Amino acid sequence: MPNKQEVQATVKNEELIRIRREQMIKGAVSLFKEKGFHRATTREIAHASGFSIGTLYEYIRKKEDILYLVCDQIYDEVQWRLRGRLQYRRVTAETLKKGIAAYFKIMDEMQDEVLVMYQEAKSLSKEALPHVLNKELEMVEIFVDMIRAFVRSEGLDVPETAVRLAAHNIVVQGQMWAFRRWALRKQYTLEEYTELQTRFLLNALCPDPPKKG
Repeated sequence: MPNKQEVQATVKNEELIRIRREQMIKGAVSLFKEKGFHRATTREIAHASGFSIGTLYEYIRKKEDILYLVCDQIYDEVQWRLRGRLQYRRVTAETLKKGIAAYFKIMDEMQDEVLVMYQEAKSLSKEALPHVLNKELEMVEIFVDMIRAFVRSEGLDVPETAVRLAAHNIVVQGQMWAFRRWALRKQYTLEEYTELQTRFLLNALCPDPPKKG
């Protein structure tokens, strides 16, 4: 499976590679949102990134590399932000609510990136797609761990299959705020949406109110 290092660059300066690729990713997200991956040209991506097409090809081999870097970076950024906000020693109903709210807030902050990723991930190569999908599963595992800890602390009888399904639901419902925002924002604020989705989850995990944490 590819990784950032395996996207070949002719430049050897690792710090310069990081800076240029960050510029490239930012420019590509804006362009892909407007035109889509297939309609955007490498020349347009270079222009949106602030450098020439010749410079662009010093940091990638082909256009598909840019899409891979975009998707990979988005997942890394979400995980970095999420892990920075989940500092809990004991998971209760309240801390689980805070964890879900933190994730949904990140999805709101990165809604353009999430939308582009979901619209364009289908265009990833067969080598790159499994790597990107594995990044999503890593996010699911964050919530699997939280829900397991919540189940233990509340003494609940919840099978592992239900724990995992709940974790998948959290990840998808957070992303839905980004790619269904055109409809959801007409009816809910982010806070209202988060409250309703969290209530559905807790009702499924523990139909009876959990003991105080």
